[in-house]
Amino acid sequence: MNIFKQIARFWVNLFRKRRISVLNATDRSEEWHTHLSPASLFAASVSLLLMLFIIILMLVAYTPVLELLPGYRTEANRSRESLVQNIIRLDSMERVMNDMITYNRNIAMIMAGKSPVARTIISSDSTRTSKILVMPSAEDSLLRAQMEGDGPYALAGDGSSSRRALREAVELVTPVEGLVTDHFNIEEGRFGVRIASPSAARLTAIDDGSVIASQWTPESGHQLIIQHRGNLLAIYKNLSQPLVATGQAVRTGELIGYTAESEAGQTKPFELELWHNGKAVDPEGYIVF
Repeated sequence: MNIFKQIARFWVNLFRKRRISVLNATDRSEEWHTHLSPASLFAASVSLLLMLFIIILMLVAYTPVLELLPGYRTEANRSRESLVQNIIRLDSMERVMNDMITYNRNIAMIMAGKSPVARTIISSDSTRTSKILVMPSAEDSLLRAQMEGDGPYALAGDGSSSRRALREAVELVTPVEGLVTDHFNIEEGRFGVRIASPSAARLTAIDDGSVIASQWTPESGHQLIIQHRGNLLAIYKNLSQPLVATGQAVRTGELIGYTAESEAGQTKPFELELWHNGKAVDPEGYIVF
């Protein structure tokens, strides 16, 4: 019971108001007074602390007051320098990527016979590309005149077989991935090239054309004869499985069959012969293997 009485007395005293007076030291007269309880005094203290916390938080968040503190400015400078360095690195990476993209596009345009684009710097943090054509120089104009005219290096006109082979080498594609083991040699009775490739490798057409024969011989196994553009006839030998039939039209890079499979640990090399106007020509002059 004594404990409950003490708790009740403490609770009553907590909210009981006290008189706080200010007396004149000379005549002991009261000049000011107020009534406060311990509970109200505690509430006022908590409110004051909360108000100070909010004010300090706003000053730190919205004003540069922290820079006035010793040591903080050095750490801020380090953070700022690190941020600037990271921005520079990102800008450099973007510039290198744009240069690589421009380089690849220029290579593709050159292979397609078009003019490349120039790299121009605009008013921004990064280097970008624009579709502005490169202004031809005097050397470029002279080279174009030699290649487009009637001189010995001209690409147009009748020309020689070497110039025709150069044009065809740009247009024709490699029929199969591999290494050339036997080169073209009419004196040895070899009218084409032999290519060592993996067993049952994919075989594709070197150009647009039409299949004029699909047959099998004891010497060459399955073989395809395809008539391509420019009166160019291609004979694909040593196939294990042709996938096109006589009279079928094929396109450049289209799958037309598979090379011979290995037998007893040996694989017959794939052979390719090219005939132009009824004469055997070197496939390596038309195709880059």
